[in-house]
Amino acid sequence: MEQYIITGMSCAACQARVEKAVSKVPGVTVCSVSLLTNSMGVEGSAAPQEIIRAVTAAGYGAEQKSTGKQTDRGTNARTNLAAQEEALKDRETPVLRRQLLASIGFLLILMYFSMGHMMWGWPLPAFFADNHVAMGLAQLLLAASIMVINQRFFVRGFGSLFHGSPNMDTLISLGAAAAFGYSTVILFAMTRTQADGNSEAVMQYMMEFYFESAAMILTLITVGKMLEAHSKGKTTNALKSLMSLAPKTACVIRNGEEITVSIDEVQKGETFVVRPGENIPVDGVILEGSSAVNESALTGESIPVDKAPGDTVYSATLNQSGFLKCEAARVGEDTTLSQIIQMVSDAAATKAPVAKLADRISGVFVPVVIGIAAVTTVIWLLAGQTVGFALARGICVLVVSCPCALGLATPVAIMVGNGVGAKNGILFKSAQAMQEAGNVQIVALDKTGTITNGEPRVTDLVPAEGVAGEELLDLANALERKSEHPLAKAVTRYADEQNRKPAEVTDFEALPGNGLTARLDGKLLSGGNAAFLENRVTITDEIREKATRLAEEGKTPLFFARDAQLLGMIAVADTVKEDSSRAVKELQNLGIHVVMLTGDNRRTAEAVGKIAGVDEVVADVLPDGKEAVIRELQQYGKVVMVGDGINDAPALTRADIGIAIGAGTDVAIDAADIVLMKSRLTDVSAAIRLSRHTYRNIIENLFWALIYNTLLIPTAAGAYVKLFGITMNPMLGAAAMSLSSFCVVTNALRLNLLKVHDNTKDKRQKKALQLPETKKQLLLNYEEKRGKAMTKTLKIEGMMCGHCEATVKKALEALDQVTEATVSHETGTAVVTLNGEVDDAVLIQTVEDKDYKVLGVEG
Repeated sequence: MEQYIITGMSCAACQARVEKAVSKVPGVTVCSVSLLTNSMGVEGSAAPQEIIRAVTAAGYGAEQKSTGKQTDRGTNARTNLAAQEEALKDRETPVLRRQLLASIGFLLILMYFSMGHMMWGWPLPAFFADNHVAMGLAQLLLAASIMVINQRFFVRGFGSLFHGSPNMDTLISLGAAAAFGYSTVILFAMTRTQADGNSEAVMQYMMEFYFESAAMILTLITVGKMLEAHSKGKTTNALKSLMSLAPKTACVIRNGEEITVSIDEVQKGETFVVRPGENIPVDGVILEGSSAVNESALTGESIPVDKAPGDTVYSATLNQSGFLKCEAARVGEDTTLSQIIQMVSDAAATKAPVAKLADRISGVFVPVVIGIAAVTTVIWLLAGQTVGFALARGICVLVVSCPCALGLATPVAIMVGNGVGAKNGILFKSAQAMQEAGNVQIVALDKTGTITNGEPRVTDLVPAEGVAGEELLDLANALERKSEHPLAKAVTRYADEQNRKPAEVTDFEALPGNGLTARLDGKLLSGGNAAFLENRVTITDEIREKATRLAEEGKTPLFFARDAQLLGMIAVADTVKEDSSRAVKELQNLGIHVVMLTGDNRRTAEAVGKIAGVDEVVADVLPDGKEAVIRELQQYGKVVMVGDGINDAPALTRADIGIAIGAGTDVAIDAADIVLMKSRLTDVSAAIRLSRHTYRNIIENLFWALIYNTLLIPTAAGAYVKLFGITMNPMLGAAAMSLSSFCVVTNALRLNLLKVHDNTKDKRQKKALQLPETKKQLLLNYEEKRGKAMTKTLKIEGMMCGHCEATVKKALEALDQVTEATVSHETGTAVVTLNGEVDDAVLIQTVEDKDYKVLGVEG
């Protein structure tokens, strides 16, 4: 999406006019204009020059934002950030403040003449007291001075009128000009009357002056515009604070020397150093050193993260304790900080679906109001009222109506909501995602890496009788240390955490799919699954029962022996994250049905689902299977898919809203609508909570804007004069109009007070969706679709854990003819679903290439 800075917009009608003009340019597919940030996002093949020409022809200014693309010597991303900061800078408030102070100075003098003397008899020099024409001329000059000070309303207002796109400035300028013009005519008429010596008629003419109304309208509108500009500036504070985090320099090593360079000059692959207390300049990988790094700038998490060689560090995070030498991995616009800023900025440039109603109204609002004002004036004249009374009603209609409040109702809430999300590590890619996330009824969670940690860990240590737990761990550590198997890594990692030093073994041998053997102090150490060990040692019934129980919990039991002595068993599993069960409970309290999707076998999946507390488990699902399950779930309501891997991308795209865990792959993040920087599952409920509060705020803003105009325009027109005797002075109309936009923006700023992780009110919400038959129906539909395809069953020997299953599964599914493979190491089978003919020999060779033995093929 190409970004442009738009100048000259003052209300929602301007926004609609620019959008309409650019949308007509050939090649433009999407155009979204933001009155809040004075920016425009355009998608399509149209040339920037054509787009800028269309905006200029509509009566506004346009300038293309810097793109931040790669240059020969690094990137100009820093320049891009500076341009964005400049675009968000509040230039309006200081200008409006100066105009307001000057206007008030002249207005106070004018009000002294027009009301202080006339109504309360305040003293004036004899020259003015005896010469009403002179006093009228003084009022004219004072009002004219205020009009000159606030000339931009007239320049923009009449300029847009001549371009056929009247806006809020047109309403203000027409109202003030009408009041001033009518008063000027009265002044000339009074001059002739005073020359005739008719003092009574002169006094009557004096009561017909509206110079103070013209001046007060402009001054009050300026007050409202200044308050609105100040409040709008606050809505972008979160984005501006993110931009301010971007480091300006980096200390790199070139030719063996440390030199400080501009952040723009850092190249990918260069080595840079960071001392304690310094911000990390770009994303990189630690080469030397260790430290605690505060990543709160990106994730909102205040607890520092320990970093060691091989770990990733991110731009704008704070190195708190140690000296780090790192290799630059992502520079310029590719850094995590730059991507976050771009994501928040792009989201602000998009529109929520609910904004379409306001846009439609805003597009015709100003012409309709001008028509109502004209008709009101004519009707009161036909009803026999004076020109002054009829004109006052028309002016009042012009100045009381407020298209700005309608135009700001949605974007200010979206901007503030995005800022609150960014501060809490929750990034919405579009306004639509912000609105729709709160409407979801089903959340589908990927198991691995989302509900679980994504890597196997030791969960249970079960020593045999007469064997100490430390001895079992030490011998298992010595044996597994030379293995590359993921389960071996889990055992050695656990031993390292317990500060156990491994002994050195000899004659190490890995038997693929079976187990390991090695010698230590002349004795044979063996490790593997039950089938491998039971041929070497006797496994007691007690150990077998515990192994069965652990397997039912989704854990993989590993047996270890020394010569003919059983040492015990170590259980390994992909453990559930600490906050997963709480996160699921929070989602359920929000009235959401929670489903877990996984490619694991059903027993493991059910065990994990039970611990996490999900409503439903769907196991043995492939990536395209996940996408099919999401389609199935969408029959029951709006669906959110939460995942972190490449294999989740199709499901993330298919779901109504895709949420990617920040620690996941770039593919998953690209496919998602929302990104969670903390990789914390409770942020899913926080995102939904934030979305609901933001949408509620939008509705409140739209209600205020619509009810304000609905009630006050008839009042201004004098519709209630006969019924209740209510009329409105144009000055009161201007005051009401000036405060309407301010109220909308201030209401949106209340979102800054929201605590997105506060779930105390969630329990009051009723279950939004009840799916008593979903599980049965879903699985029937899914199984039915799989059953229609041709299947074959392979009998396989040598699989001993879930990772063996995954290896076989991946190999079989790499074949073009295989749609899906359901593999179980417990039954020793692989059931393949085919979309075409494939020779049994091909299937057998595929499996045996992975060092497993195929005993036979059925089907």
